Amino acid sequence: MIKPFSLQPLVHLAQQKNDAATKKLGQLNQQHQTAQEKLDALQQYRRDYQVKFQEEAKNGMAPADMKNFQDFIGRLDQAIQQQTAVIEKTRAGVQNGRSELMDATRKMKSFDTLAQRHADAEKKLEAKSEQRIQDEHTGRFTAYRTAEKNGDQ
Repeated sequence: MIKPFSLQPLVHLAQQKNDAATKKLGQLNQQHQTAQEKLDALQQYRRDYQVKFQEEAKNGMAPADMKNFQDFIGRLDQAIQQQTAVIEKTRAGVQNGRSELMDATRKMKSFDTLAQRHADAEKKLEAKSEQRIQDEHTGRFTAYRTAEKNGDQ
């Protein structure tokens, strides 16, 4: 009979950690993508607003309107800088998540390898046991047949 693998709880735990790391990396990637989309939108909005400002400036504009445009573009630049910092944080989070996933996957594969070696060793023991039983049965049968032949003579 095959003995259960004594480290099976650790195999299960490693699989759970790998699944959790995979899920976490997916979430981190989603956060990074969302932050990048927000940055792209801010940059596009700034470009559009800059074009609008240049068009209005060509046609002549009041100093107060010019100041308002410049102030708003300045606030957009601040928002872009802040969002760029968010992008860097999410990028670092994704990198950490990848490292965690690689580590969890490596550990899971190590435990899977140990579990497979255990299963292979148990199968070999089982095969040897079955062969020994078969050999004993064949030996008894041969001894019985030999005794039968010797008894008939």
